[in-house]
Amino acid sequence: MGELVLLKNYRPDRPATIDEYRRSGGYEALTKAVLTLKPNEVVKQVKDSGLRGRGGAGFPTGIKWSGVPETAPFPRYVVPNTDEMEPGTFKDRVLVNADPHLVIEGIVLAAYAISAQRGIFFVRPSYEMDAELIERELEVARNAGYLGDRILGSEFSFDITVHRSAGRYICGEATAQINAIQGKRPHPVKGGPHMTEEGLWKRPTLVNNVETLSCVPYILRHGPDCFKGLAKSEKGAGTKLYTVSGKVCRPGCYEMPMGTPLSEIIEGPAGGMLPGAEFKACLPGGASTGFMSKEFYHTQMDFDPLKKAGQRLGTGAIIVFDRDTCLVGVTLNLIQFFVRESCGFCTPCREGLPFVLDLLQRIENGEGEESFIPMLREMASFMDHAYCAFAPGAAASVHHLLKYFMDEVQEHISRKQCPFKSGGPSVEKREE
Repeated sequence: MGELVLLKNYRPDRPATIDEYRRSGGYEALTKAVLTLKPNEVVKQVKDSGLRGRGGAGFPTGIKWSGVPETAPFPRYVVPNTDEMEPGTFKDRVLVNADPHLVIEGIVLAAYAISAQRGIFFVRPSYEMDAELIERELEVARNAGYLGDRILGSEFSFDITVHRSAGRYICGEATAQINAIQGKRPHPVKGGPHMTEEGLWKRPTLVNNVETLSCVPYILRHGPDCFKGLAKSEKGAGTKLYTVSGKVCRPGCYEMPMGTPLSEIIEGPAGGMLPGAEFKACLPGGASTGFMSKEFYHTQMDFDPLKKAGQRLGTGAIIVFDRDTCLVGVTLNLIQFFVRESCGFCTPCREGLPFVLDLLQRIENGEGEESFIPMLREMASFMDHAYCAFAPGAAASVHHLLKYFMDEVQEHISRKQCPFKSGGPSVEKREE
């Protein structure tokens, strides 16, 4: 499985304590940084490591951090983003509950790198136990001198508060999250200055996923080259938390080298397919990525190899489907989720997604017509004109359904019913 960076202190029954974290080298990176390194030296090491954001966008972390000018005004903020809500995505919850001080150390290092004064830990309401855990461990870190005034006797001071969100999917989008913290409607913001220049209350703000931040202590302790060397892919860096669900024997959250082939994740820690089940497709990076068919079964799970395959890594949440799963029904289920969670800010998303939902519902109910197929394709393409990435992500499963599994759609239409509810799809297709 390779060296563990994020889950090495994982225990099945409880979070690691601060003493257990320190015994494994915890807070050594923070001590080294605040006592011997300048902030721009921390940024350079993160940049040299090749670390890319683990929240979905995959933007180079060091480049984002260097977007805060040295002459920028104060106060400056760090917002660790744990607002995960997509079906099948739960890696950040596992990380927070496994090793809270790893998360805290990563946040404080990011704050030191941009000379921030305040951190705001954004947590969704269904993660209330996580919020209480973080608040308790933040107090432990303060008492140990890793947080608060003059951290470890240095000139650097920084503290973190926990913010409970109102719990909408769009709050996971960085600009919407900033609006939510300020008490505004969580609409995304397009264009204008980068948040590293003008974010919370028009001050420099760094928003990073907690998995991203949790990689930083390792980079500073072992060096950028060591972190890069953990990956399996040519241009990859570090390890990745892959969450696996669906038709596998051991669904769960697994840390593997970045770029591990999909087949190795499913057949290794996930235990392979359920008895009698045969792999048909998966969503490789959460609900806002498209179906990845069997021909891509050995694709490396990293940003660039997946992009080459016409896919996205997203959050690394792998949802596996077998030959007996109706993908029209799965797509319908996903679109129902996105229609419910749309903020309704722009027309393509507000009006377009319900239209797609209606077409899919009628096809699944046996009321579909051939003319629905070009309509579905056209409406899914309209989602690219939405204001933010929510609608294009929602339409990804529709695009891939029509590209790789058109036979299933047409069989629903020709039979006037779902073939998976009436004896299964045609024998010829099942024997392919």
